[in-house]
Amino acid sequence: MSAAQLVATGLDYAPAAILEDLGITVVRTWLRDTWGAWSRDHQRIVIASGLGYVQERSVLAHELEHVFADDAECSNPVARIRQERRADLLASRKLIAISDLAEVAQWAGDPHTAAAELHVTQRLLEVRLDDLRGEGWPWRPLAGLRTAG
Repeated sequence: MSAAQLVATGLDYAPAAILEDLGITVVRTWLRDTWGAWSRDHQRIVIASGLGYVQERSVLAHELEHVFADDAECSNPVARIRQERRADLLASRKLIAISDLAEVAQWAGDPHTAAAELHVTQRLLEVRLDDLRGEGWPWRPLAGLRTAG
């Protein structure tokens, strides 16, 4: 893995290239109830076929965080939720640089447009905004903030 890939964030973050450098196989196939999954035992990521660029980039970034954490399948529901939240949070931080978010926030009128411009799913944009507490960001009125428990 190149040094540039290790420090790249935001629009320059390329999870597919990092996975390739790590030798992690990405398999595209029909999936019923998820967009992606990491299999530590097989050293591969399986993602849903037919995803668009933004969806695939977001899913690969999420699954890459499972790779970095060396996550195994977890039968404990609470631990599994924690793994998923951690993967979402860390992926959103790498995919959405604050400088890119600040630039888009100046003109994007809604979160859908902002997510598209940032090349992430709207869900990961929401995770990133929650991470930043949403204060002062468009699309997140202060009265509408949710707190995590």
